[in-house]
Amino acid sequence: MTVELLTREGCQMCATARRDLTRICGELGVEFTEVDVDRAAADGRPEIRAEFGDRLPVVLLEGDEHSYWEVDEPRLRADLTRQG
Repeated sequence: MTVELLTREGCQMCATARRDLTRICGELGVEFTEVDVDRAAADGRPEIRAEFGDRLPVVLLEGDEHSYWEVDEPRLRADLTRQG
């Protein structure tokens, strides 16, 4: 199960989502990766910023958008438990 957090430097909502994911994924034994959309764009992946850059943070589950602006904890826990 892949969990990815899309963020931007200096984004307070992103920092909150990072803390939430660290706690939730830690409790469930699931790792997540974090991608700064501005760095990704500079590194040749502008499509990720174009698609998600206006509604950060975004949580992707298996590459699909799961939630944005905040972590939907009950739904994420249910999906990770069901898939795990």
